Amino acid sequence: MTVRNLDILFSPKSIAVIGASPRAGSIGAMVWERARCAGYKGPVWPVNPRHESLNGARVYKDVDDLPDAPSVAVICTRPQTWPSLVEQLGRRGTKAVVIVGEARPRRGSEHREEPPTSDAAADWTARTLAAARPFLIRIVGPASLGVVTPSIGACLGAPACTVEPGGVAWVSGSNALTNGVLGWALARGLGFSRIVALGDEADVDSGDMLDFLASDASTRAILLAIEHVSSARKFMSAARAAARNKPVLVLRTGRDDPFDRLYAAAFRRAGLVRVDSLDDLLDEIETLGIGRVATSDAATVVTSDRGVAALAMDAFAAAGDGLAPWPVAARDAVAAALPRAQSGNPLLLGDDASPSDFGVALQALAPHRETGTVFVVHAPTHSAPVADVARVLIAERRHAYRGLLACFFGCADAATRDELHANGIPVHTTPHRLARGFARLVDFRQGRELLMQTPDGLPADVPKDIDDAQREIRTALDRGITELDGERAARICARFGLVVKPGAPDPTSGDAIDIDTRLINHRVFGPAFEFRAAGALGLADSLHEFALPPLNPVLARDLIATSPRARELPAELLLNALTALSQLVCYIEEIVALKLTFRVTRDSVVVYEPKLTLGAHRKPLAIVPYPRAMEETLDWRGMRITVRPIRPEDEDAHRAFVAANTPEDLRLRFFGAVRSFDHSQLARMTHIDYDREMALVITRAKEDGTYETLGVARAIADPDNETAEFALAARSDMKGQGLGWLLLSRIIDYERKRGTRWMIGEALRENTGMIALARKAGFELIKTEDPGVVGFRMRLSDAPAPSSQASRD
Repeated sequence: MTVRNLDILFSPKSIAVIGASPRAGSIGAMVWERARCAGYKGPVWPVNPRHESLNGARVYKDVDDLPDAPSVAVICTRPQTWPSLVEQLGRRGTKAVVIVGEARPRRGSEHREEPPTSDAAADWTARTLAAARPFLIRIVGPASLGVVTPSIGACLGAPACTVEPGGVAWVSGSNALTNGVLGWALARGLGFSRIVALGDEADVDSGDMLDFLASDASTRAILLAIEHVSSARKFMSAARAAARNKPVLVLRTGRDDPFDRLYAAAFRRAGLVRVDSLDDLLDEIETLGIGRVATSDAATVVTSDRGVAALAMDAFAAAGDGLAPWPVAARDAVAAALPRAQSGNPLLLGDDASPSDFGVALQALAPHRETGTVFVVHAPTHSAPVADVARVLIAERRHAYRGLLACFFGCADAATRDELHANGIPVHTTPHRLARGFARLVDFRQGRELLMQTPDGLPADVPKDIDDAQREIRTALDRGITELDGERAARICARFGLVVKPGAPDPTSGDAIDIDTRLINHRVFGPAFEFRAAGALGLADSLHEFALPPLNPVLARDLIATSPRARELPAELLLNALTALSQLVCYIEEIVALKLTFRVTRDSVVVYEPKLTLGAHRKPLAIVPYPRAMEETLDWRGMRITVRPIRPEDEDAHRAFVAANTPEDLRLRFFGAVRSFDHSQLARMTHIDYDREMALVITRAKEDGTYETLGVARAIADPDNETAEFALAARSDMKGQGLGWLLLSRIIDYERKRGTRWMIGEALRENTGMIALARKAGFELIKTEDPGVVGFRMRLSDAPAPSSQASRD
C-alpha cells in the first residue's frame, strides 16, 4: 500500500492491548506480558470488558474509555470484533494496528458466529480494511507475530523471547521462522533494529517495509524472508531504493516453484542478495549487524597456524572469493614489522605468535589498502589465548580501514564475544561461515553496479520502422488478428534490428546453440523473458534463465554470463539481439506473449520461427523503461534543444554540467559548498527508477556530434504518491534564457498527470531567482524550521498548469 503512518508503528507514544488477558497461555496474556515488560517508557493500556485490573494496571472496558487515543493498538480478540474495533480506534485517532489473531476462529471457540471457512475469513479481513480506510489506519496482519522496536522497548505482539537492539532489520511472513531467528540471535548476543512479522499481509507488505527501512537511520542492513511478492512494481521500486542505500538479503522459500528462477532474476535485478539457506541468513545478522560493509572484493587472512590457514584458503575458494594479491611494499612492510612471520597472504604469524603480533600485523597492513578486508582466523594457543587476541583486535581495529572480521573456531566466551560486538567486530565460528558471509557482501557490491543500470526502452533516435511496426500491430488487432507468425512476425522483428531467417534452424549443425525464447505474462511480475538452451558450443550445462525487461547490453551480459563457456559466444551480437528483443517488447505493449529461437554461432545471431501473440491489455512491466514519449525537441530562442528524461549515459554530460556552474550557483542549488561529484553520486543522479523519480534535462548538440546538458529539473515522489519534492538548475552561463521555466512547467505537468497530490521544494532565502520562479508558477511560500530557507508548496489537483510559453525566469 504505502509507508504512511509506519513511523508511528515503530515509534508509538502509547500502546493499547485489546483483549489483554490474565489467562495463562492465551494470546491476550502473552501480548500483554511482552508489551508491559519489554522496557517501553510510554503508557500501555489493557482493554478487556471482563476484568478490572491486570498486574496492578487498570483495565479499560472499551476503546472509548481509554484516557487518550493510543498510537498503536494490538488486537488479540476474535475476528468478528475487528471491524468495529478498528472503526472505534480510527474515530479516536489511532493510526496503526497489529492484529495478532488469525482470521479463522480457533477450533472449539464458544464465540463462533460463522463457519470457519476461507470465505468468512476473507470477509472479516475485508471488513476490517474497509473500516480502516477512512482513517488511514495501517494494519499489520492478521496472523502477525508482531512488530518490535528493541531500542525503545516497543513490543507489539507475542514473540517467543526478548529482543536486543542491533543494526539489522528482520522482515518475514512466517511467525515460526521469526521466533526461531530471534531465539538464535539472543543466544549469540545479537540484536535487531526492527522486527516485523507480516502475517497475512492484508495491508502492510514486504514492499511497504522495504520502503520504510530504506531510509531508516537505525537500520544498517535488511534481512527479508518471504515466499511471494504481492505487487511487483511496488516491490521492485522499493527494493531498488533500499538496495541503493544498504545491503538487503533475501531468503525465499518454495524452490519447487517453477518460477523460482524468475524470482531470483527479479531479486538480482533489484540489487538484492539472495541467500540459499537459513544458516546463511543467520550469519549475516552477525556480519551486517555488527561490522562495516566490506569495501573491497578481496581479503587478507591473518593467522598463526599453517593448518588453520589452509582451512581458511579452502573456505574462501569454496565461496568463490579470492585472497588479495599483496604489492611488494606490503610484503616488505610486514616482513620488517614481523621478521619471524611468513609474509604473504595468508599471513602466518607462527605457532608461538603473541597477541601483540596480531596488532602489529594490522598496523603494518594499514597503509596498503590493496590487501583488502582483514580476516583474523585463530585457534587458541598457549601463547595467544582468544580473550587476549580479542583485546588486541579491539585496541587496533582503527587500522583495519577495509573492515575487520574474526573467526575463533567457537572458542570465544560470551563476555569476549560481546566485547568484540560492542566494538564493531563480527565473530564467526568457522572459516566457512566467515568466507560465505564475505562473499555475500561482495555480491551486494556487484549487485549495486547492476542496479545502476536503468536501461533505455528505445534508442534516443527511434527509427521510422519502429513506429511503422507499432501501427501494423494495432491495425492487426483492429482486424481481430491476435497471432502473427511467419513473414508478418519476421517483418516486425526485423524493424527492431533482429536478423530473421525463414524456416526452422538446421538441427544437424553442431557448431551452434539454439536459445528457445519466450515472453510470458507472469501473474506477479508481468512480462518476463524465459531463455532455455541445451548444451552446445562445448557448453556442458543447459541454460535456463529468466529476465525482466527492459534490458540493455550490460544487463544482457550479466544474463549470459551464467553460461560456463560464455566467452565462446559472440558477445556483442548476442547482447545487441537481446537488447533489440527487449525494445520490441517495451515499445509494443500489445505484444502479450512471443516465441522464437535464437540460433547462436561464433559469428552470428539469427532469429528463427518468431510468433507474436497480441492483445489489448497486458500486465505492466515490473520495471519502468525509459519513457521515450516524454522527449520533445524545440526551437528555443535561437537554439535547437531537446527536453527529455535523463538517461544512464548522461553521466559524462552531467559531470560537465556541474563543472560549468559557478561555485555560488552550486551553493544555492545544493545548500552548501560543492566542487564536484564522484561516479557513485553522478550514477545516482542519472540512473533513476522512472517510477517514483523523474529528472528532465535540456540538452543541445555540440559540433563534434555529442551533446551538452543545459539544465535539469528533478522530482522525487514519496511511496504514497502524496508529495513530490522538486529541485531545478540551469547552467550558469544560460541564465535568462527561460530554461528554468521550461523545466518547471514540464515537471509540474508530469507530477499532475501522475496523480501526485502535492509538490514541494525549498530554496535558500538569498536565492531570489528561484523564489520568484516558484511564486510565478503558483507555489505558495511557506516557513521552514530553518529561517534561512524558504519552502514552496502547491496542491497539484487545484493548481493551474503553468504554460511553457509564459514569461521567462
